Amino acid sequence: MTFSIVGFDPETKELGIAVQSKFLGVGAVVPWAKAGVGAVATQSYANTTYGPNGLELMAGGKCAQETVDQLVSEDEDRDFRQVGIVDGNGNAATFTGSKCYDWAGGITGKNYAAQGNILVGEETVLAMGRTFEQTQGSLAERLLKALDAGQEAGGDSRGMQSASLLVVKEKGGYAGYNDRFIDVRVDDHPDPIKELIRVYELQQLYFAPPRQENIVDITGEVKSELAEQLKRLGYLNEESEEALYAALTTYIHTENFEARELEKGKLDKDLLTYMKKQ
Repeated sequence: MTFSIVGFDPETKELGIAVQSKFLGVGAVVPWAKAGVGAVATQSYANTTYGPNGLELMAGGKCAQETVDQLVSEDEDRDFRQVGIVDGNGNAATFTGSKCYDWAGGITGKNYAAQGNILVGEETVLAMGRTFEQTQGSLAERLLKALDAGQEAGGDSRGMQSASLLVVKEKGGYAGYNDRFIDVRVDDHPDPIKELIRVYELQQLYFAPPRQENIVDITGEVKSELAEQLKRLGYLNEESEEALYAALTTYIHTENFEARELEKGKLDKDLLTYMKKQ
């Protein structure tokens, strides 16, 4: 009762998985990935050893299809399993056991594999593939849009409950200490994919660097709006430029927006937009 897509970005070398299921906390079971090696989605009576074992096989030089072949050949319950894999070169493979509940199946394309079981129909998987191929943007954005398109095309016949997005990249994790570039999950929600997209956008606000086109000078209308929001949120109590910048610094550090802290006199418009919504 799950559908997923694994993908690779040949330019950034990012690898990732997006998944949704009528299952609590799907992000703790289905997605596995390692930078430079590959990504694995294991589902349908999920054999979670497919994750670490699959990554080990790819790290040892096997391609995605060879990895899938070896994993299922060693599994006595392979007929109940479903798995999608993309390796560090963009090769993709998918497997659906003969005893997976209808509708069940998968497809592969350039740099991705999409699969699902207990679906309304095959259009869910086809929509994920089309959307991934046609969407521009980062790997995370392409995976999320593909997952959303799969749901719009029918999705899980039992409904929705949880969703997850995992993207890995060399030194992409917090402070560069690991490869966990993006790891966001929705464990229990009536509309988990939309909620996952919202949480992803928050993750980007907190951890992604400001976009150059969004950096503005703190003057004129921007300065007035910033002062208004800082006052409303209780950070600014007096009228002076020094107090304004001190309040902005306090706000940034209190709210954990250090990634968006700029030189004095500059502001990220995304930060101001977020302040307005608080």
